[in-house]
Amino acid sequence: MEQIVEVKIPIPEEVNSILVKLQESGYEAYIVGGCVRDALLGREPNDWDITTSALPLEVKRIFVKTVDTGLQHGTVTVLAGGKGYEVTTYRVDGVYEDGRHPKEVTFTPSLREDLQRRDFTINAMAYREPGVLVDLFGGQKDLEDGVIRAVGDPSQRFSEDALRILRAIRFSAQLGYRIEEETLRAASELAPTLRKISAERIRVELEKTITSDHPDLLRTAYEAGITAIFLPEFDLCMETRQNNPHHCYTVGEHTLKGMELIRNDRVLRLTMLIHDMGKPSCLTTDDNGIDHFYGHQEVSASLARTILRRLKYDNDTIRKVVTLVRYHDMQIRLTAPAVRKAVVKIGEDLFPLFLEVKQADLLAQSTFQRQDKQKTLDEVKRLYAGIISRGDCLNLKHLAVNGSDLIQMGVKPGKEVGSILAQMLADVLDVPVHNDREYLLNRFAAPAIGEGTATMKESGC
Repeated sequence: MEQIVEVKIPIPEEVNSILVKLQESGYEAYIVGGCVRDALLGREPNDWDITTSALPLEVKRIFVKTVDTGLQHGTVTVLAGGKGYEVTTYRVDGVYEDGRHPKEVTFTPSLREDLQRRDFTINAMAYREPGVLVDLFGGQKDLEDGVIRAVGDPSQRFSEDALRILRAIRFSAQLGYRIEEETLRAASELAPTLRKISAERIRVELEKTITSDHPDLLRTAYEAGITAIFLPEFDLCMETRQNNPHHCYTVGEHTLKGMELIRNDRVLRLTMLIHDMGKPSCLTTDDNGIDHFYGHQEVSASLARTILRRLKYDNDTIRKVVTLVRYHDMQIRLTAPAVRKAVVKIGEDLFPLFLEVKQADLLAQSTFQRQDKQKTLDEVKRLYAGIISRGDCLNLKHLAVNGSDLIQMGVKPGKEVGSILAQMLADVLDVPVHNDREYLLNRFAAPAIGEGTATMKESGC
């Protein structure tokens, strides 16, 4: 049913012109799905999807500039104002044979039939000017009540497309909504069908969940038996105690708290998700009943590589997360040389992220010795800030001597050049003022070629 609503959705001029042109040509046309949801929430939609009773070829006839995005599924992209807007014909999905895609789609003149095939009520609303909202399944009320509810029979919706199970978790985390009881029960029962879904699709939904405002709602996926299918390592963390004065949560709850406390960045959130996943296999308990997790950093780093590869992450993301996980528990002596060496070891690009990981990890622990821990971390941050402000040399690129200089002096190209440069950098990391061409050549190059300072000076070095 159509209903007039007081709220007016501000539709971009190009989008409204597409709606008007379709309507003037004798067809129904609405914005639909996520853009309606976001607009009703007062958010700026990322995309504006349009649904219409016009068939794809009729859409192509009405608009001059179009792209055949997916004619077999009824989608034509209309170009307007330098952007593309997807216009899709009302449709009914056929049988889902792979738990992800319908074997075929059938076009229909009924907006109701189109909306009832969608996943959740909050995504099954359509809108057109002037202030006409088509809300057949209570989506607006679910928005007001903070509820994620499947359209119609949740078991049928999830059987059609298993990825909707993760989408329910994701929308819950993004919006801070609870999942309606029957919808969650169906998601739990059909969780094993996620094995039909590609790793890439699972990765996208997991990442959207943990980079939301409520990453801790990944807990819902655990409680419903959903993470057991694609991230069993997390389940082990949720079930692993930490009877240690430094902790007040299980490993899993500490993980969720860490994700909440760190900046919303994909690498940082992935790091916090995985940083302690090695703990379950490293758990030991001493004679006093205190739990320890010796060596969990390296085990966690290995698991990070395995998990991220399984989820088809790119090599750069894997490198960053594995490195941060490996060194997340690293203790640094409170001296400038020690901090410089830590920067080199962890990586100049990753050290600022390392500090963020340390901060979140600290705050996700118990309050035991927290003041002292914070004081130590603050001093590392202060020393690092000084290193950056002074421009201390931290790599071979900024060393006052390079490989060509050594070769010109007579050092044989190859490993010896690299060895001498490494010695020079190690010295400069200890004493930054040693980054001086004459000093470095005299101190390290001359002995290596057996000539001495006098010979170097004669050669103009």
